[in-house]
This record gives sequence, C-alpha cells and structure tokens, in this order.
Amino acid sequence: MLSNLKSQMRKGLLEYCILAIISRDEAYASDILDQLKGAQLVVVEGTVYPLLTRMKNEGLLTYRWQESTGGPPRKYYTLTENGKQLLAQLDQEWQSICQAINRITTPDPNNIEV
Repeated sequence: MLSNLKSQMRKGLLEYCILAIISRDEAYASDILDQLKGAQLVVVEGTVYPLLTRMKNEGLLTYRWQESTGGPPRKYYTLTENGKQLLAQLDQEWQSICQAINRITTPDPNNIEV
C-alpha cells in the first residue's frame, strides 16, 4: 500500500519538478533525469520522455536541437511563457499545500488536551 501511495505522489509532482528544473536553465532530457534521481525522485526514461512531449504539445515547453560530440543531436528544452505562468501557479499551490499539511501534522501547543 505504501509503495502505491508513494508512486502516486511522485507522479503528481513530476510535471512540477520538471518545470522547475527547466526554469533554471535549458535542459537535455538526461540532465532532467539526473536531477530527478539526485533529488531521490527516481523515474525512468519511459516516464519522462512522453511527459516532455505532452508538455511541449501543450505549449509549456519549446526545444532546440544541438549537435552532440558523442552521439546524435540533442533536444534542449526551455519554458515558454505559458510554462513560466504555470510554474508560478504551481509554486503558489505547492506553498498552500505545504502550509495546510503542516497545520494538520504539526501539534498546536495552544491546543493541549488535558
């Protein structure tokens, strides 16, 4: 049960995390995967690539091709204005969710039962 809940939580936050990563600097898909793994949000390529395509098709991302010294050309993703706006909205929503969860999970010292 815990494994399933953890998986659902990660999936729900993955798009937000990808937008945040790309907002810092343009990123290649393997760079995105490395940063997600570095943050211990382990995901597989088969999850990230379709998500990047969907986000591009929704107008949240754009990309440019760059030749690679060690293989085929690479797609480097950047946020569009729509992507920046969505990220700002998700930032606000994330702060709101964190505050709500903290209110629920942190004991209130003024509300001590006797």
